[in-house]
Amino acid sequence: MISPILQEEDISLDLVTKGKHSALSKIAIRIARRTGLDEQMVLRGLFDREGLGSTGIGRGVAIPHALLGTISLPVASLTRLAQPIDFDGPNDDPVDLIYTVLWPRSATSAFLPALSQICRLFRASQVRERLRQAQSSDEALAILETEPLPGISTNFHTSRVGLDVLVSRQFSNA
Repeated sequence: MISPILQEEDISLDLVTKGKHSALSKIAIRIARRTGLDEQMVLRGLFDREGLGSTGIGRGVAIPHALLGTISLPVASLTRLAQPIDFDGPNDDPVDLIYTVLWPRSATSAFLPALSQICRLFRASQVRERLRQAQSSDEALAILETEPLPGISTNFHTSRVGLDVLVSRQFSNA
């Protein structure tokens, strides 16, 4: 399940933004306030990564992310925008679903497998459509928690595998 890094309060539905910069700024502020992280550090991490190339993955989805040295566990948020925005993605589809991930720099080996699983989840058209129709944060979270990942054992969901790897490595190094 996804709950270790995404909880109901990490989900924002129908956020009004003026574009990509506005969306990332609002998301960064929300994450920072929720977690106690420095807003500018979160924003800088997301903007620096976005500067390397768009994190839009197509079909109206973007997965902005950053590796941060100041966190020890992953942080995530899901944002559904009130109106789709241009995210400079691969197929120029306007983006209305944004899944943001902040990952500990100390656990980079677990990051790419987790990011890959998140991408796979959002490639499933039924997940995207159900999230676009969700009436509440708890309904959106339930969609993410109950949707098996394509091509992966149904015992694993979303970024849980990456989180499990991270947690097991922390315990094995203790």
